[in-house]
Amino acid sequence: MAQIDVIGKNGGRQIDVDLPEVNKNILHDVVTWQLASRRRGTASTKTRAQVSRGGKKMYSQKGTGNARHGDRSVPTFVGGGVAFGPKPRSYGYTLPRQVRQLGLGMALAARQGEGKLIAVDGFDLDGKTKNFLAWAAQNGMDGSEKVLLATDDVVARRAARNVPWISVMAVAGVNVYDILRHDRLVIDAAALEMSDGEGTEEAGA
Repeated sequence: MAQIDVIGKNGGRQIDVDLPEVNKNILHDVVTWQLASRRRGTASTKTRAQVSRGGKKMYSQKGTGNARHGDRSVPTFVGGGVAFGPKPRSYGYTLPRQVRQLGLGMALAARQGEGKLIAVDGFDLDGKTKNFLAWAAQNGMDGSEKVLLATDDVVARRAARNVPWISVMAVAGVNVYDILRHDRLVIDAAALEMSDGEGTEEAGA
C-alpha cells in the first residue's frame, strides 16, 4: 500500500493507494499493445494486376534469344507490380483488460517509487500560464523534466497547455505509454482515490 501526499488548495493529507509491484515485462506488453493499436497501417503497393501496363506479350515466345516473358507488369521489371507487398491493415490486437489495468497500476507505482508522482486536490489557478509556472516552481517543477499533467480541471489544463515541457490530458486519457515517456506525473487526487491503482487503461488507439 503506497502512501501519497496530496498537495493543492484542499491538500495537506495522505491517500493510500494499492499499487502492484513493477514488472517490466508487463509494462512492455502494454506499451507494445498501445503503439501497435496506434499504427495507421496505410502502407500499400500495387500487384501486377493493378499497375498500368500493357497486357500484350512483349515478344515472341521463341526465336529472340531472350527469356520467356508474358507482359511488363511482372515484378521483375521496373514499373511492374510488387510481389507480396504491404496492403492496408490493422496492427491492433487484443490485450486482456486485467493486464491493461495491471500495467497502469505498475506505471503509477514506478513513478511513485521514484518520488515523481504528485497528487493534487485543487489547483486554484486562474488559467494564466505565468501563474501556473509559479505554482509548478513551488512544487519542484522547473522545466528540467518532462511532466504529464492529467486533470479534469479545465482551467489548469488551459494554463499549462502552452508550456513546452508539459503535456496535458484529461484523467480518462491516462495511459501507460504517456506515463512512462514523461519524467513526472501530476494527477488529480480524486482519480487515484477512485481507481485505487486500476485506472482506465483503454487508450491504446
